[in-house]
Amino acid sequence: MSHLPAIISDLALILMCAGLVTLIFKRLGQPLVLGYIVAGFLAGPHFSFTPTVADTGSIQTWADIGVIFLMFTLGLEFSFKKIFRMGAGPIIAACAVMFCMMSLGSIVGHLFGWSSMDSLFLGGMLAMSSTTIIYKAFDDLGMRQQKFSGEVLSVLILEDILGILLMVVLSAMAVSRNFEGQDLLFSLLKLLFFLILWFIVGVFLVPYFLKKSARWMTGETLLVVTLGLCFALVVMASKAGYSSAFGAFMMGSILAETVEAESIERVVGPVKDLFGAIFFVSVGMLVDPAVLTEYALPIALISLTVIVGQMVFGTGSFILAGHSLKVAMQCGFSLAQIGEFAFIIATLGISLHVTSDFLYPVVVAVSVLTTFLTPYMIRAAQPAYGIIVRFIPAPVRRRLDDRGHHAVASASPWRSLLTALVMQVSIYLTLSIATTFIILGALLPFLRWLLTPAVAGVVCALLTIAVVSPFLRAIVMRKNHSEEWQTISRRGRLPHGVLMATFVVRYLIAAALVFYLVHSLSPLQAPWAIFVHAALALLMVAGMVASRRIKWASIRLERNFVQNLRLREVAAERQQARPGYARRLPAHNLHMARLRLPDGSRMAGHTLRQLDFGRRDGVLVAAIIRGESRINIPGGNVEVYPGDYIEAIGDDDSLATLEKRISGDVQAMAVNNAEHYLTLRRIVITDDFPLCRHRLIESGLRDTYHCMAVGFEGSDGNIDTAEASRTIMPGDILWVVGEEDDVALLLRMNRTQAI
Repeated sequence: MSHLPAIISDLALILMCAGLVTLIFKRLGQPLVLGYIVAGFLAGPHFSFTPTVADTGSIQTWADIGVIFLMFTLGLEFSFKKIFRMGAGPIIAACAVMFCMMSLGSIVGHLFGWSSMDSLFLGGMLAMSSTTIIYKAFDDLGMRQQKFSGEVLSVLILEDILGILLMVVLSAMAVSRNFEGQDLLFSLLKLLFFLILWFIVGVFLVPYFLKKSARWMTGETLLVVTLGLCFALVVMASKAGYSSAFGAFMMGSILAETVEAESIERVVGPVKDLFGAIFFVSVGMLVDPAVLTEYALPIALISLTVIVGQMVFGTGSFILAGHSLKVAMQCGFSLAQIGEFAFIIATLGISLHVTSDFLYPVVVAVSVLTTFLTPYMIRAAQPAYGIIVRFIPAPVRRRLDDRGHHAVASASPWRSLLTALVMQVSIYLTLSIATTFIILGALLPFLRWLLTPAVAGVVCALLTIAVVSPFLRAIVMRKNHSEEWQTISRRGRLPHGVLMATFVVRYLIAAALVFYLVHSLSPLQAPWAIFVHAALALLMVAGMVASRRIKWASIRLERNFVQNLRLREVAAERQQARPGYARRLPAHNLHMARLRLPDGSRMAGHTLRQLDFGRRDGVLVAAIIRGESRINIPGGNVEVYPGDYIEAIGDDDSLATLEKRISGDVQAMAVNNAEHYLTLRRIVITDDFPLCRHRLIESGLRDTYHCMAVGFEGSDGNIDTAEASRTIMPGDILWVVGEEDDVALLLRMNRTQAI
């Protein structure tokens, strides 16, 4: 009899227990996160009345994977562009509330006599509210559409990214046990370097890779590829000294800017749910009733600290951000809980062996208490506002209530220009430094093996300067002819002089990197050589500025980056501007997908002509599958019913539009997959084709040959939907769909090869 590994039996116990408990919590209308924690407690070693997991170490490994998936999907919902669109208000509120709550948590920890590291991590755990729990509470209370909920969700997005930074800082402090400002500044600069590097390189490469491999991407391959990218960056982050959660979040935020983001969220969702559940169950396993009893007073006081702290400091932070008192109180009261990020930070403390064993179950208990109180706190905001305004003088109350109604002044040219200059110098300098060290580490040893050391150094320096020259030119010349620059320049000699000073500073930054390469790799090492190398660096930067070839290389690089960064936006704008893609289909992204019409759909009983999928959604219906039967090439009078599977032809965006319309699940299918009866082919019409010079309506393509004309491909690569009156002419490129034998007959009749 074969022996079953402990990890299998443990997994069975965990999933069975989690399934039963979460069903009960779902029936009671409570957050599933709490159900997972309770399930973990029941299956854990501290509850002896039920079976217990045998190997908690393996479960912890799976829980670590769960953290990776949670942070990856969190990154998919995040966009760096959202931060810039939010303005200063949410940023001010998020930073203020996190600073206040972290300070308050650290003070409470010290008052209990806990160690500095326990107090520091406790402050980090109390600094962020639970995105998952607040989303759920707003949905349950029907408040997602209210003004204050949008402000809360904006702050939660920022708290998530600031939480990643906080984890990195806590890790650095925990490892070094050093709180000096110099080390902290170095850690932040190092973090900023890797943040910019990974994001810029990711936006350059990942969308290009996904675009080139789109024709082979099904749901299965998309899942495997994206998770491969996620774990690759997880490994890189770990090698750089950062947590796996940071790498997972970064890859998620990179993929969030691609047009495949929604599809990735859909295919990754079930995997995230599974490992996320295991993570929260593992949290529950660490709940020790003995510890909870011993630390009952700290648990109660910390819970009170979270609630009162968010009521006071949360409200104050939103007032500081420019909101009225009523909106600020609604926002502050909504944030009065901790959740998944507190568990992740607690897990970080345990993995680094810097926090005490009691801290984890204490924080879990605080999370459970504050989560149960969340809906009541949200409801209590408005009555509390009614009570407080009675004690506020009328002039002060009017001033507080008028906040948030004033128009936001547009940014000054100086502010816009300086912000752009700082960003461009940070980005291009990061790319230049990273490229330099990569080439020096990979190419220089090979050149020294191949050539003499002196010649190898000169060759490597020249190659490196040539590669980074587009980045260095962008540092010096970018924004020098912008509208803001011209506006400021016309204001007088002093503003113009300040502008020239910014140019000189950027020129010297670029020259400094060139000087480093020349001076470190030059065979001249005499004391006077430093002046020669400095002059040479200044001249080489001047050559970069004057070179038109480098200029256009720099422009192309930035243009490609911006295009990749805006891929998702452009697709959304095109979808809104051209409903149904204006009856045109992009030929090179055309594929077939299967969608299920859900039970109770209002589309049931309507004909395809009435539903008008072509004009409204930009897709063509190739078949309807009903039970064991299927209707290939259905006519306009065919009705659809609940449970029908619709096989539709279109591109990713049009199929996503149709999916939203019918609220069904999409399972992408390969066009030539053997399990499907239809094939989609492209035919170049010749003079010998029997249907040539016939109108589609009289060609017999549908009735005689049992095929359907998808459309005619134009010179721009798009497909014009076939009109019944269109005449088939020699040289036309006709896309048809039908069963493989019927399409093969058309190909033989055409005496050409389908491409």
